[in-house]
Amino acid sequence: MNILLLKSVIQRNSSFTLKPLRFFLSQSSPFSSDRLKLNPASKKLNKALRIRDIISSKPTTSRQNHLRLIQDFLQTDSDQFSAQFFFNDFAHSDSPTENLPVFFNEILEPPVINKENSKFNPVVLSNAISSCGSKHNLCGGILYHCLAIKTGFFSNVYVGSSLVTFYLKCGELNKAYKVFEEMPLKNVVSWTTIISGFAQGWQIDMCLELYNKMKNLTLKPNDFTLTSLLRACTGSGALGQGRSAHCQVIQMGFDSYSYICNALISMYCKCGSAEDALFIFQKMAGNRDIVSWNSMIAGYAQHGLAREAIDLFEKMKEEKIKPDAISFLGVLSSCRHAGLVEQGRACFDSMAIHGVEPELDHYSCVVDLLGRAGLLEEARDFILKMPISPNAVIWGSLLCSCRLHGCIWIGIEAAESRLLLEPGCAATHVQLANLYASAKRWDQAARVRKLMKDKGLRTNPGYSWIEVKNELYRFRAEDKSNTKVTVILDVLSCLADHMRMLGYVPEMLEEEVDDAFSSTI
Repeated sequence: MNILLLKSVIQRNSSFTLKPLRFFLSQSSPFSSDRLKLNPASKKLNKALRIRDIISSKPTTSRQNHLRLIQDFLQTDSDQFSAQFFFNDFAHSDSPTENLPVFFNEILEPPVINKENSKFNPVVLSNAISSCGSKHNLCGGILYHCLAIKTGFFSNVYVGSSLVTFYLKCGELNKAYKVFEEMPLKNVVSWTTIISGFAQGWQIDMCLELYNKMKNLTLKPNDFTLTSLLRACTGSGALGQGRSAHCQVIQMGFDSYSYICNALISMYCKCGSAEDALFIFQKMAGNRDIVSWNSMIAGYAQHGLAREAIDLFEKMKEEKIKPDAISFLGVLSSCRHAGLVEQGRACFDSMAIHGVEPELDHYSCVVDLLGRAGLLEEARDFILKMPISPNAVIWGSLLCSCRLHGCIWIGIEAAESRLLLEPGCAATHVQLANLYASAKRWDQAARVRKLMKDKGLRTNPGYSWIEVKNELYRFRAEDKSNTKVTVILDVLSCLADHMRMLGYVPEMLEEEVDDAFSSTI
């Protein structure tokens, strides 16, 4: 199983050469009996087979060559190491390597591996794997994985946990889970690591399944386990599951931990329950830190409660808590949603007083604030006077405001500036073409359409979701996969008729504009 896992990772990473890996695995004794099978038509296989022939005919030489590779690898800095280094060092060597250090000769001797004085042990291997994970060095980590299989250290819980963490940091969630499943011994760290991995992917159901399995094994979850569980609920917007996790926090006695409380505040805010978040915030009393204040301010901003966010910000300063960049970002975000232009300006100007340097996110909030208020020329001048180069998000904010207020020429300038930074953005192409068409610049509109067609660009539909009875339902434009789509559309039709009766004409959604445009190219 381990060999198959490594094979699948290698196939997805074409830059990783198979030659040294074939050498590592040629005499391995993994936990599963599967062997790595290579494509017979591959040129890489021919060289690998030549290496195998050398190994099989000269077992002593093969061991020396193998140990020499490990020695060179361990003595080479990870930033400079590459798989090609391994190949060049090994493929051109047709003679045995002599005078190897004694401790490398000890590595693959089964009686010596368990000796206390062995210089190569699970701790050394675990640290090496962790280092590769921190530097996202997938090739180096895979080679250490091979070494773990070769030496049998894979069965060590610390090495196994390090491998799980390594694959997670390299973005290989499925591979990390396969490694986790094959671990013969798992501790709380192992379970927490894999739960955290699925939490980062917002896979709440998998997190809960793993959590329940962990509890059934009589392993006691720790505070980090529950923090990961709450993070999964936060990202997926699963309020019901988040409440269940909160109950677990209380049961385990972690409700007094400040960072657990901060995670609960964020979870309730992002899942739509600002009241519960405020309840926890108030219960913290003297245990609040800067993260607690920022989480609550950001929660108010997300719910459009600008006055509450500003009042909390002022109270924070009264209690001698120095605001940081995130504090100001929360206040600016709340001001832009509520259209509080003067308060937003005052907040931005006060950053210098508190010694906080504005970042791109702060400038983006101000541009959006001015743009939503219809102050488009002021917003453009603000961008041009920025001490740092604006990014695509800032130009995109101005573009959206121009579409909202029907300002064609500033909108065209914003769209063209954004495309210089993100030439592959399909939505910006669509908006630019529509702006050219509004200005009756038909030739330019056709040029943008043709350019979009030549690049094969299509807009990605946005998703909305709703939680019903602890289950998340996702929707997108023209999505008819739900079995109750007819009933849903009937309800939406009734809502639209009711809005028209009250004098409100529903605007055409962005996804509908994009789909209509995409169908013409």
